[in-house]
Amino acid sequence: MRALKEFPVIETERLILSQLQEEDIPFVTEYLQDKIFSDLTSNIPYPYTREHAEFWLEMSRKSFEDNTGYTFAVRNKEGNILGAIGLHDRDDDKAELGYWMGKPFWNKGYITEAASALIDFGFKELQLNKIYATYFLHNPASGRIMEKIGMEKEALLKQHLKKDNGYFDVQMYSVLKNA
Repeated sequence: MRALKEFPVIETERLILSQLQEEDIPFVTEYLQDKIFSDLTSNIPYPYTREHAEFWLEMSRKSFEDNTGYTFAVRNKEGNILGAIGLHDRDDDKAELGYWMGKPFWNKGYITEAASALIDFGFKELQLNKIYATYFLHNPASGRIMEKIGMEKEALLKQHLKKDNGYFDVQMYSVLKNA
């Protein structure tokens, strides 16, 4: 992943993708209170606390400084945070795409719009060759987003993630720079 000196800002038709800020913490904490976020993702705990949000913000900043990841706040044009999306380096010119969106903003196409812009950013600015994402099988809506942004089904990873003392299969999708 190519290093960028300043955190980028990406604008789409309806959204602004920008760096997470301290003032986002109360909103992130509020949005992630619903247990569904823990149920549908591999790394969002339940219950979700302000301390979790502060730790995540610090981790996101460190990833940017270390050039191992870009976590963007997904904002509306007024600058309000709606969710988050990121690319995290997994070496060999590839990165993993991850995202979440606050429940009031579900089913409006925001993640699809943000993810399309982030894939473009990953290939053009970060010089990635491959971007991939996984989802729990009990979250098929995430798979539909991956298909909408041009990713193709790559593999079913059996018992690939451990969460809450259980092992879960995940579906992996990917897109290649020159596909």
